[in-house]
Amino acid sequence: MSGAYRPRTALGRAVHAVEETVIALLLGLMVLVTFVNVVLRYVFNASLVWSLELTLILFAWLVLFGIAYGFKITMHLGVDAILNLLSSRAQRMLSLVAVAICLVYAALMMKGAWDYWAPFANLAPTTGHWFPTGFEEMKPWDYRGYVPTERIPLPEFLRVPLEYLFLPEGEDPYEKLPIVVPYAIIPFGVAMMLFRLVEAAFRIITGRQQGLIVSHEAEDAVEDAAREKDA
Repeated sequence: MSGAYRPRTALGRAVHAVEETVIALLLGLMVLVTFVNVVLRYVFNASLVWSLELTLILFAWLVLFGIAYGFKITMHLGVDAILNLLSSRAQRMLSLVAVAICLVYAALMMKGAWDYWAPFANLAPTTGHWFPTGFEEMKPWDYRGYVPTERIPLPEFLRVPLEYLFLPEGEDPYEKLPIVVPYAIIPFGVAMMLFRLVEAAFRIITGRQQGLIVSHEAEDAVEDAAREKDA
């Protein structure tokens, strides 16, 4: 229901390049860490004890970052058989309804994401069952900024800022990467989803986009293959 995403400004092109680079780096690091660990295990009878945990974290980052990126370039799949029977105006209205539902769902996810991550960052989660009504009153034992990952060592260049920001006074220095770092993708990824959904709503309203899903991916692939065959 929409064409390929094309940034219109220099800033948009720069942001788009950064996002694609991040996705490529996450994929590349996953492959590299897994490959190195396989070589170490079967050739040198050794292993990186933290490789599995790091790969799982990278995969989680890729998924959450990729969901927001998917909204941006309309790569999410959907069924539009009924929608295509309607007029262009009706399609736009139903697309806005779909965006509104997605925004409500993403807003609920944002509260849950913040409430889950906040204690690890020594921040207070929100009150309220569905939507934030304030912030909880935290006790000293509620803060969890000192919780480490299981096996991932802490890079030395991160030690000073992380211990300054998240390590409570009197606690032993970090030996492992604190959980607050890998878990940061949870609120960040959901916030990006919200932002991309608002962008999509604006593009639909202004007529630059018709919906949230990609248009006839299989048909496009068949047409591309036919053109290549004819060429």
